[in-house]
Amino acid sequence: MSDGFQALDIILFAMIAAFLVLRLRSVLGKRTGHEKRPPDGATESRRESHSDDNVVELPDRNIDTSDPVFEDIDPDDPIAAGLTEVTIADPSFDLETFKGGATAAFEVVVQAFAEGDTKALRGLLNDEVFDNFSTAIEEREKAGEVLETTVISIKNADIIEARINGRTAFIAVKIVSEQVNVTRDKEGVTIDGDENQITDITDLWTFARNTRARDPSWTLVETRSPN
Repeated sequence: MSDGFQALDIILFAMIAAFLVLRLRSVLGKRTGHEKRPPDGATESRRESHSDDNVVELPDRNIDTSDPVFEDIDPDDPIAAGLTEVTIADPSFDLETFKGGATAAFEVVVQAFAEGDTKALRGLLNDEVFDNFSTAIEEREKAGEVLETTVISIKNADIIEARINGRTAFIAVKIVSEQVNVTRDKEGVTIDGDENQITDITDLWTFARNTRARDPSWTLVETRSPN
């Protein structure tokens, strides 16, 4: 009889052991040889960094310059190479979106300068350009002069230069606009311009952006006229 109980005990222990093994497998998992590899720590950190700070994953440098972003640019043109560098540094960069933003910024800055609105200018310009604009506004106000500017239309906005310097992308835009500009003295007499004349004006503006910054905004860092 004791032998029977002993055999029963052995069977019972074996069932308990099998149950525990199954429980462990259900909790810990069982490798079958077909599982996905666990994510590489460096790769994950790069992805998280990209997500948070717009940091580019540098190993992927196969940017296709036949993409519609470059459709109106000669592949042999250095501008295309510069835009490729910008796209590598900031994969979220879109040429048409940038050009739309640049022309919108142009109209805001031109109007704010004419109205002497330094608060509107502050967020769009770097320190050097802001200081230059502010000085011109102060001199105009001291002289009692008023500038009236109306941007009728923007005829063209063409990229003339694109480059990367460290983490910062620079893009220069040639903007041709139709404007009416009139300057009046403190008596209201016109001393420059003609309110009935539309003039084509060409400006060369350079915008910059830290490609690793979370803020997607571009800042105006240089303004000049063609030689």
